[in-house]
Amino acid sequence: MSTPFRTIVDTYEGRFSDGRTAAGLPATVRLVSQGLEIAPGAGQVPFVWSYRDLAAATPIGRRAGDVLLSCAVTPGATLFVSDQAFVAALADKASHLTTVSQRWRFARPLLAVCALFALAVAALWVADVSPARGLAGLLPMELRRSLGRQVVRSMSQGRGTCDTPEGRAALGRLTERLAVATGGKRFDIRVLNWSLVNAFAAPGEQIVLTRGLIEQAIGPDEVAGVLAHEMGHGLELHPETAIIRVVGLSAAVELMLGGNGGALANIGLVLTQLGYSRAAEREADAHALRILETAHISLQGFAGFFKRVEDRERGSVIGEIGLLRTHPFSAERARLAEQRPAYPATPALTDDDWRALRGICGNQPMHP
Repeated sequence: MSTPFRTIVDTYEGRFSDGRTAAGLPATVRLVSQGLEIAPGAGQVPFVWSYRDLAAATPIGRRAGDVLLSCAVTPGATLFVSDQAFVAALADKASHLTTVSQRWRFARPLLAVCALFALAVAALWVADVSPARGLAGLLPMELRRSLGRQVVRSMSQGRGTCDTPEGRAALGRLTERLAVATGGKRFDIRVLNWSLVNAFAAPGEQIVLTRGLIEQAIGPDEVAGVLAHEMGHGLELHPETAIIRVVGLSAAVELMLGGNGGALANIGLVLTQLGYSRAAEREADAHALRILETAHISLQGFAGFFKRVEDRERGSVIGEIGLLRTHPFSAERARLAEQRPAYPATPALTDDDWRALRGICGNQPMHP
């Protein structure tokens, strides 16, 4: 009996997200005659994305090192593959994803600027500094905020934000309390009407907090711990650095010049699908513990939240495949907080403010 998938060119590794959960799954990808055959996770049935239905977050070329793909028939789902050979093979199969003419149009006015930044990158390498992190530090604050707004808009599509006056006031008081230890940084925090239990740091000192996380939190100290962690990502410029690593140097130059071309398309989707390295997560955790201690908020909320996350992850696919995790295990993070010396602390919010924060979405139905 013949199989439905034929003319296999090669097998590649990527990460697939169904658009409904926070984490992506490792996926095996093959280029077959009908399209991309994707097998996400162990034991799951492969499916095919037709070449004609594919879209790329940024235009692809044969020398590109990675690509973020979506498919018209499965809205919200994405596939990220970091393999130059895959991109080159895909360019042959799906020529509509390539934009050579666009590359030349953007390249001409930027060649001289790229040369200058190439020298800057070389200097950063010599100084043993991450080029992407160094370039992120060169982005003007207003541009970083603009990028952050794009990320937030991308995440809020189809969901909306939560903003009752009482809830916004309570969140503002919590933010001000945590900001004491951020060196004068003022974070703009939005709550999305989203059942997902997660939080995201966006460029320009912006943070997205989901309704699902607030409603699943046992108390305000847990929410404070999560916010402090995301503030740590913002202080280290991890969101900006992740964007530059994904889109590359030429697109980073475009960002610095205030461009809004193809390199910025779906940039929020790119950021939310990529995980931080273990080192970046530990940097954010270190900031979180310092922020909480300076704000005199107990670390027990931070530890308790990650203990419960560990309980939920135990036995799941992602929880079992530890080597595929790009962040420290939740139990490790909880132990880090529990090993710190005790200090005087008060609840992150009063009982009234905590009730107001939990009701920040009002009577809106929750979106998945």
